Amino acid sequence: MSAITPEIVAEHGLKPDEYERIVKAMGREPNITELGIFSVMWSEHCSYKSSRRHLRKLPTEAPWVICGPGENAGIIDIGDGQAAIFKMESHNHPSFIEPYQGAATGVGGILRDVFTMGARPVANLNALRFGSPDHPKTRHLLAGVVAGIGGYGNCVGVPTIGGECDFHPAYNGNILVNAMTVGIADTDKIFYSAAAGIGNPVIYVGSKTGRDGIHGATMASAEFGENSEEKRPTVQVGDPFTEKLLIEACLELMATDAIVAIQDMGAAGLTSSSVEMGSKGEVGIELDLDNVPQRETGMTPYEMMLSESQERMLMVLKPGREAEAMAIFRKWDLDFAVIGKVTDTRHLVLKHKGEIVADIPLGPLVDDAPNYDRPHEATEKQDVLGPDAFTAPESNADALRELLATPDLASKRWIYEQYDHMVMGDTIGRPGGDAGVVRVHGTRKALAITTDCTPRYCKADPVEGGRQAVAETWRNITATGAIPLAITNCLNFGNPEKPIIMGQFVGCLEGMAEACLALDYPVISGNVSLYNETNGQAILPTPAIGGVGILTNYEQRASIAFAAEGETIVLIGDTEGHLGQSLYARELCGREDGAPPPVNLSAERRNGDLVRGLIMTGVATSCHDVSGGGLLVAIADMAMASRIGATLDYDRGGVPSYAFLFGEDQGRYVITTNSPELVLEQAAVDGVNASVIGVTGGATLKISEFDSISVAELTQVHEGWLPAYMAIP
Repeated sequence: MSAITPEIVAEHGLKPDEYERIVKAMGREPNITELGIFSVMWSEHCSYKSSRRHLRKLPTEAPWVICGPGENAGIIDIGDGQAAIFKMESHNHPSFIEPYQGAATGVGGILRDVFTMGARPVANLNALRFGSPDHPKTRHLLAGVVAGIGGYGNCVGVPTIGGECDFHPAYNGNILVNAMTVGIADTDKIFYSAAAGIGNPVIYVGSKTGRDGIHGATMASAEFGENSEEKRPTVQVGDPFTEKLLIEACLELMATDAIVAIQDMGAAGLTSSSVEMGSKGEVGIELDLDNVPQRETGMTPYEMMLSESQERMLMVLKPGREAEAMAIFRKWDLDFAVIGKVTDTRHLVLKHKGEIVADIPLGPLVDDAPNYDRPHEATEKQDVLGPDAFTAPESNADALRELLATPDLASKRWIYEQYDHMVMGDTIGRPGGDAGVVRVHGTRKALAITTDCTPRYCKADPVEGGRQAVAETWRNITATGAIPLAITNCLNFGNPEKPIIMGQFVGCLEGMAEACLALDYPVISGNVSLYNETNGQAILPTPAIGGVGILTNYEQRASIAFAAEGETIVLIGDTEGHLGQSLYARELCGREDGAPPPVNLSAERRNGDLVRGLIMTGVATSCHDVSGGGLLVAIADMAMASRIGATLDYDRGGVPSYAFLFGEDQGRYVITTNSPELVLEQAAVDGVNASVIGVTGGATLKISEFDSISVAELTQVHEGWLPAYMAIP
């Protein structure tokens, strides 16, 4: 057996001092298989070694939280003996290297995180960030990622109901592909991953193990250089048809009482699944690798343990239930093998060809993994810029037309029409609104689900950006009439060894924690993705948030489309015309400076609670939150969704018209109503600023007496950019 050299240690992504810690923990030099296992378990992707001390600051509890962070996915109670189980994960590095398979296997992995806990997946979402449209790789990456998400999600039969897609040069060398899945389970049929029962059999099910994806977790924990394309072999290959069989087989077995513990094989494959099951159960795991189903010949223990081949699960069964379980998996044409047993050693012991090839204490692999307090430097505050710092447009209608055709605001219909968002028959809020909405099958309940983040705010002021990312999803859910319950997150940042990047991470978490506490909106699961850099150029800090809320009666749901002509348009919230870090400033003035808009969390709570009450009582007939692009973009969205125009008439309180219309002040909603007096009266009682700003009707958006544009023209420019861009050879 070859000696472990410093070069081999470095190739495994380990620092010299980390290797010394391994030697001390083992009491000897590790062999290559043991080194490989430590390398993946101590990778940033699996150990959270730069982030976990800060993640503890996030609020994770509420009366409706059944299970917070630490399991495959988080769980919330949605009443009637039912639970929603959900999580968001990143697959950034694989998707940049091989966009179709990287995105597809990202979807497959997050699906497994959810159904391994006993839930039937009911909705997928995604949050995508690409480089500049002018960059030579962007079109190829966008096409491949969208095809991968659609190809996997459509085949597995789970609707993709929402998401987001933005563009910025900061992502030229490192795109972001974040996938989210939500499932439904009975609260008395939830499964966890802690192994138990000395002597109980350890079972491998699903697909065979191959050599794809080896070092995937390690690759996801390092920044890219010039030769990132050479990492293609570390990208997994997915098979959605096998995943569908695996879902059905697992749920069928879960209907019995045979399963003690279950864990999907995600990052680090057989290593992470066996280590996590053993460590959580405070037991040992012994595996005989000769029994692992393999699709390639001559696989070594190292390759089998580090492979990230897809569509595989590990479980512990009650003794004597093997034949029953095997019959189910064979019926679904899936591999089933007894590959080990639970022991009392608290070690991971691997056997191959009759010999022990690895023997590692589980404590050092998990509990004693590095836990760094990285130096962090706060981002310097930028000046608050008044409206006078920005150029006024010659025409607000022309400015709106131009904004709606920009990459971030242009319709993403070209993307979501490649996704099946109606499969399963329970989608009632399709992509394009504030949040996707799916019925809880057989009930009057529905889940409102969204993803959101504004990276330009996070770059300018991480604390404010963290607050806003959480508040924006809370607003999106509220705008449907749903009660926001909890979030998952995908924290995408650059190299944490750089104090300014680590400062962005710490600041964003501080803001997120404040918002979650103020809004009773805990974090129940998540993922950290660091080292999102290429040649030292970091992405924008992007703490993507996935939110879930509950509608007790889906018939009370509001949509963004104007409900009818002749209804009054009311603006909820305060408008000061904040243009710093706005899309107006960036796209029409060429500026990306200034402080982002502040987030008043107490006002967020008041305004949102008012709006939700108006929707649930039927007073508000449509609703849309005001976000990127400002008030006029929100009104245009509502007009385009309904093909009904509007005439605006508003008191801008001394704010210049362009700042009033395009400023991105937070905590605001646009609603329509037939009872404006009732809305204004209730707003006054609740201490919320509300004002009538127009009336719906006609085929034109009339911004002022001399400034208007047809809804048909708005729709044409809004929906034209992305198809035209993707059609360019």
